[in-house]
Amino acid sequence: MATRKPAAAPATQVAASAETGRLGLAERERDWQRLGSETFDVVVVGGGVVGVGTALDAATRGLKVALVEARDLASGTSSRSSKLFHGGLRYLEQLEFGLVREALRERELMLTRIAPHLVKPVSFLYPLSHRYWERPYTAAGLLMYDTMGGARSVPGQKHLTRAGALRMFPALKRSALIGGIRYYDAQSDDARHTMTVGRTAAHYGAVVRTSTQVIGFLREADRISGVRVRDAEDGRETEVKANAVINCTGVWTDELQRLSGSRGRFRVRASKGVHIVVPRDRIVAESGLILRTEKSVLFVIPWRNHWIVGTTDTDWNLDLAHPAATKADIDYILDHVNTVLATPLTHDDIEGVYAGLRPLLAGESESTSKLSREHAVARVAPGLVAIAGGKYTTYRVMAADAVDAAGADLTGRLQPSITDKVPLVGADGYYALVNQADHLATRHGLHPYRVRHLLDRYGSLVHEVLAVADGDPDLLRPLPAAPDYLQVEIVYAASHEGALHLEDALTRRTRISIEYPHRGVDCADQVARLMAGVLGWDEARIAREIEVYTARVQAERDSQSEPNDQAADARRISAPEARDLRDPVG
Repeated sequence: MATRKPAAAPATQVAASAETGRLGLAERERDWQRLGSETFDVVVVGGGVVGVGTALDAATRGLKVALVEARDLASGTSSRSSKLFHGGLRYLEQLEFGLVREALRERELMLTRIAPHLVKPVSFLYPLSHRYWERPYTAAGLLMYDTMGGARSVPGQKHLTRAGALRMFPALKRSALIGGIRYYDAQSDDARHTMTVGRTAAHYGAVVRTSTQVIGFLREADRISGVRVRDAEDGRETEVKANAVINCTGVWTDELQRLSGSRGRFRVRASKGVHIVVPRDRIVAESGLILRTEKSVLFVIPWRNHWIVGTTDTDWNLDLAHPAATKADIDYILDHVNTVLATPLTHDDIEGVYAGLRPLLAGESESTSKLSREHAVARVAPGLVAIAGGKYTTYRVMAADAVDAAGADLTGRLQPSITDKVPLVGADGYYALVNQADHLATRHGLHPYRVRHLLDRYGSLVHEVLAVADGDPDLLRPLPAAPDYLQVEIVYAASHEGALHLEDALTRRTRISIEYPHRGVDCADQVARLMAGVLGWDEARIAREIEVYTARVQAERDSQSEPNDQAADARRISAPEARDLRDPVG
């Protein structure tokens, strides 16, 4: 297959791209020049959801903002979550009412105003197994859950008999329940949502630059005055001057604090969460499922043509960049879900596995499942703010608190946060386009189902995506080895969404790495060649990208057969990195 040659974008397309926060090669070079020549109000370190949320919050307050990320947007925790926007039902039992109320309010904002194209309602069955006390006890908790967040756009709880629950979830053993309660939460592709928040920050003027590693801090007298960064693609270095630096690096918070030479006000503890992905036909059900375990809860979450099942909650003290799932982790998930399934899942049913790290605030408890999901923010030194903890759902609140804390180092009056009123790019016009999906499909020769799938990934940016295929209709064909995705989506990931490596496209811009048994290997060559046409790769670079990605997949498969964290970690870190990074990585 020949490598695509990049086509010159029409002037109208370039203008439109600028309006929607395009993260392409031209913007990347422009932003490098800006980093080295301008003084920013705020430099945000970290491209997870809290980092991009902080950049968006600061930019929409009128501040001059730069965000730098050593790897890719959402390359850590923010692409490896349970993919839920939820209040955290189990936090009610821990009496964390404020956290639940806050999270439910954020869930409602995402569903209705901020990201309706990316965040969707999802139902769950709560199976009841104890007579007399469990139904009223659970109903009381769900009543609070239904009302604490204020206005809501999802249905309230519905009580079911055993027969009704089994009609909703036929895959359950009859003996596993005496009845059930259905309730609703919301879900999203976490990596796509994080990337879209980053593009929205760029849309409002922020510099958003990946593969840009902080390797040192600048100082003026006793205060932090910026950072020194290194381009992980070509090795260039420059100094970025700023009035305030905000550390949003999650599980790397302590490492970055040490690099700054400042004494931290809190410590972060990493907790590993593992999920498995199985085909939709392995569990016959019309709803998700939540199960209580001896430590926490286990979710069975509908995910397109699959189910995501997880999660675990264990301490992790090894490589922060590549947490490894072990055979023991996978067995734990299978053992617990199989206690209620009429047809048990096996290792052969698993198509994807992923492991992520929660950045928990270190506390007295030895059990990570009991550590608070509240966040902490502190001005750890003049010019340096750190934020950690929290949960994905409350990223916007965390971001606002981080910018507020940085206000002490900014000149002039700091405007209040307004991100509760700022839709993400792609949200405006989304509902009208859903109603026009059939017309859009006819115009582009696509099935209406395919257009609706694109709308739920890009929203009103779908026009920008489809325009990339102008003059090359073959791009509107699916990837043969991953037919849920069109070839144009790969090109768009490289031209507009900041994908710089094969793994960026296969693991985050798409979720091919967890949705297909081959985990992306079977389409690696085609995807690399599609990206090459945008990024200017030659044959040697294409081969290198495929080699690195294939080694990553093999290392992950190998680690998942190991019995413990140490052995799995040794297997996983044996794979080469796509980027040229220095230690410590933050």
